[in-house]
Amino acid sequence: MRIGIYVFDQVEVLDFAGPYEVFTTASRVHGRKHPGAPLFEVLTIAARSEAVRARAGLPVLPDAGIDDHPPLDVLIVPGGVVTEELARVEVIAWIARQAHQVRILASVCTGAFLLAEAGVLEGLAATTHWEDVADLRAMFPGLDVREGLRWVDQGHVVSSAGISAGIDMSLHLVERLAGRELAERTARQLEFDWTENG
Repeated sequence: MRIGIYVFDQVEVLDFAGPYEVFTTASRVHGRKHPGAPLFEVLTIAARSEAVRARAGLPVLPDAGIDDHPPLDVLIVPGGVVTEELARVEVIAWIARQAHQVRILASVCTGAFLLAEAGVLEGLAATTHWEDVADLRAMFPGLDVREGLRWVDQGHVVSSAGISAGIDMSLHLVERLAGRELAERTARQLEFDWTENG
């Protein structure tokens, strides 16, 4: 299964690195009992195939651009400072297209704003970082924005609260895609105290 994680200038580091670590660790843990091709292939995708600078200045070189990546099973859209991304018509259109192509579309933190702008949260419940709940409600008054939850699973679309909550959500996605045992073994490998419900 191919997991794509969108990265952009001012992306929150743990928003994308947490899910990256969960899925690559799950693949490694799975491989101990099932040698062969990795269970998950994880790649980073940016608007263009050139380096972006995450929050606090961390440079990130994406594996692909939105126009040249392979087909995805899961797309994760992290948060950070998303003001410029909200104004990028090509990125919002890409997210909207991916919503019809991927098995699961997920967001971390303020990535929910990008999903909402792409129209994929209409009629669904969602969450974001506690500090941004009011802004998400104000910008998208039709959304059912939930507070106090680590993640909200709406089937095809899953959203998580801020930063470290993306790890909880990603472990939940591992459970959905590959079973509870692997999710538990992955959390143990990460030495992470998994919050197992939204």
